[in-house]
Amino acid sequence: MTTDTVLQKRLLDHLRTAVMMLDGDLRVRYLNPAAEMLLATSASRIVGQRLPEYFFDDADARSALQQCMDQGHPFTRREARLNVAPGQQAMVDYSVSPIHERGQSMALLVEMQSLDRLLRITREEGLMHAHQATRALVRGVAHEIKNPLGGIRGAAQLLERALPDPELAEYTRVIIDEADRLRSVADRMLGPRKPPAFAPVNIHECLEHVRQLLLAEYPDGVQLRRDYDVSLPEVIADRDQLIQVLLNLMRNAMQALLEAGTEDARVVMRTRALRQFTIGVQRHRLVLKVDIEDNGPGISQELQETIFYPMVSGRANGSGLGLSIAQSIISQHQGLIECDSEPGRTCFSLLLPMEPVDTTESKGS
Repeated sequence: MTTDTVLQKRLLDHLRTAVMMLDGDLRVRYLNPAAEMLLATSASRIVGQRLPEYFFDDADARSALQQCMDQGHPFTRREARLNVAPGQQAMVDYSVSPIHERGQSMALLVEMQSLDRLLRITREEGLMHAHQATRALVRGVAHEIKNPLGGIRGAAQLLERALPDPELAEYTRVIIDEADRLRSVADRMLGPRKPPAFAPVNIHECLEHVRQLLLAEYPDGVQLRRDYDVSLPEVIADRDQLIQVLLNLMRNAMQALLEAGTEDARVVMRTRALRQFTIGVQRHRLVLKVDIEDNGPGISQELQETIFYPMVSGRANGSGLGLSIAQSIISQHQGLIECDSEPGRTCFSLLLPMEPVDTTESKGS
């Protein structure tokens, strides 16, 4: 392989646009990592294989493809639905261009820009900005609440000592206890006080630790299933904070299942690696994805839009702080938590970059 060929391959491998090359028989000759991610497959598996018939299932698209091969006319489709896998579609803009190489049969270059990905990036960016703004507001409110609470508690203690009748002390005790409770709520609203202590962490060791804790807490009623990619490398994270997040997500799932009385209740813990994946607007070479999926009643669409906001909960006795704090912790790791839910399936996905985290940026978040 010549130097120019190596450089060209490196350029293609780093494109965000999915690129695939087909021969005249529609056999895959090449696809870059962005195309691997879009088609949910690997180059080693699909190169040399004929593109499935269902890929271009639209009659007009198949006609244009045939015309491109026969007459060399390129074509473009906007907001098209491609069947990238059985039962799995992706909305893309795509272009097909003929390539004539001297001494070789004609090839087709297919360029695909995932619109689903662009919509997801826009949604994630909005979620991250909204979360940061909300956290700043909540922290300011929490600080304002804590200051007068100290004065109220101190005044109640002084009043308790000055009361002539000891029986009246039960009223001052109520004031003190409620001031302590509100202070505890304000502390939780402020979130973790310490910045993350980043170190290499085995995600499966964290999941197994949380699994054992929940098996002791809920010995019956919910199955905890594993679906691990054991080849995953360690991730750079704060182990204790990561366990806190996973425990919150899994406990929420189990409580939702038990409260709904779901039959065959189960929570699936799934780990995968995503290559050339974008979190917000930042693209990462390798991203860890941890799914906590349950088969419970689901979360309404309205609640999904605000579920990571403080004081928002889907349960009657929920505090509404757990998911907000979890999102804040993962944000300090330059990651994100997403929620996808429908009746019978709810999945919280934790996304963490697997390259070293910029701790300077994390401390400022």
